[in-house]
Amino acid sequence: MKQMIVHCSEHVTRMALLDEGKLVEYAAERGEQEELVGSYYKGRVINVLPGMQAAFVDIGQKKNAFLYIDDVLHPHLEKQPPVKPSIDTLLHPGQEIIVQVRKEPRGGKGARVTTHFTLPGRWMVYMPSAEYVGVSKKIVRDSERNRLKALGERLRENEEGLIMRTVAEDEPPEAVEGDLETLRAQWKGILRRADQAEAPALLHRDLSIVQRFLRDAFDPKQDELIIDSARAAKEAEVFLEDMAPGRPGAVKLDEAGDSVFVRYRIWDELNRSFARKIMLDGGGTLIWDETEAFTVIDVNTAQYTGGSTLEETVTRTNLLAAEEIGRLIRLRDTGGIIIVDFIDMEQEEHRKLVTDRLESVLAKDRTKTHILGWTRLGLLEMTRKKARQTSGVVQAPCSCCGGTGRSGTPDFAAAD
Repeated sequence: MKQMIVHCSEHVTRMALLDEGKLVEYAAERGEQEELVGSYYKGRVINVLPGMQAAFVDIGQKKNAFLYIDDVLHPHLEKQPPVKPSIDTLLHPGQEIIVQVRKEPRGGKGARVTTHFTLPGRWMVYMPSAEYVGVSKKIVRDSERNRLKALGERLRENEEGLIMRTVAEDEPPEAVEGDLETLRAQWKGILRRADQAEAPALLHRDLSIVQRFLRDAFDPKQDELIIDSARAAKEAEVFLEDMAPGRPGAVKLDEAGDSVFVRYRIWDELNRSFARKIMLDGGGTLIWDETEAFTVIDVNTAQYTGGSTLEETVTRTNLLAAEEIGRLIRLRDTGGIIIVDFIDMEQEEHRKLVTDRLESVLAKDRTKTHILGWTRLGLLEMTRKKARQTSGVVQAPCSCCGGTGRSGTPDFAAAD
């Protein structure tokens, strides 16, 4: 069973997801800083750069958005030309275009946008021009995959594409079809607003943080939503009824004086999980360093001496670390290149045990992680997509060191 714990303050809404009592996801949304990912804009092309195969699009934000050639070509790979054309044959300055934000602005970079449009629903993801039907790989029964594939092919029209989500497993055709009709209506509304608006203009914004997690990770039949705001609780009940009509909601209002995050020890767990040094059960440790290019995680036995041999001690520590790393990657929403320096193991079968343990934990993550394998130096490489910013609402860069973890020595400060 999962529990969604939602804490609403004057300026920030925070959501923590517990799975069997363990904190596995966290997100926050500031009222004055709404997220852009998933939103649709009518933009105007400002620059087209053939040398970069990219264009910059004004969507009304501080920084122009970045549109790469792959996000302009047809979303179905089989429909793309064998040789990529130059982007200046597809776009020109001054051209107005509908784009969807796929990655938040970060640092000095603008948002990453695409013309491969997607509208996520409860049971499916709707793609107006993808021309194919896909089924979540997490649905393993061939009979159910074939049923959903056939259902999608029957329901889709013209150039539409559909991806059947994991939660669509065993759902009746009427529920799936109702979801599709809702998404079609949303897309028609986006096109209608685009015809009427002058660029740059916002056409459609993604759901709020609570609604998004209800849609993507909540099962009204068995999960709980615990929320400390009467207004937000009522909104959640209405959303759940629209999402899963006729099914009893599981919204619990908790308006006690202290924060719901305090009672469920969410703050304590966030402080522990977002620290640089993280203690493992038994005494091992993780050292977690994030750079601009990638994340490095170092595993140490520290005080753990539980095995009868060195290899057994090392393997046990690495297995504990793999389980915790899988949870923390999801919780911290770590993205990009991830390098894990596990303690050296002599036997290949032990390395496979560690990889399998990590994969089993990451399989529960809704964001796909690709484990690339072990390098010649014994490091485990993986990549994970990240579209949203999460940790900024937990931690902020230190004003003294600028986020490096080190500040200048007195001698250096004097010389400066």
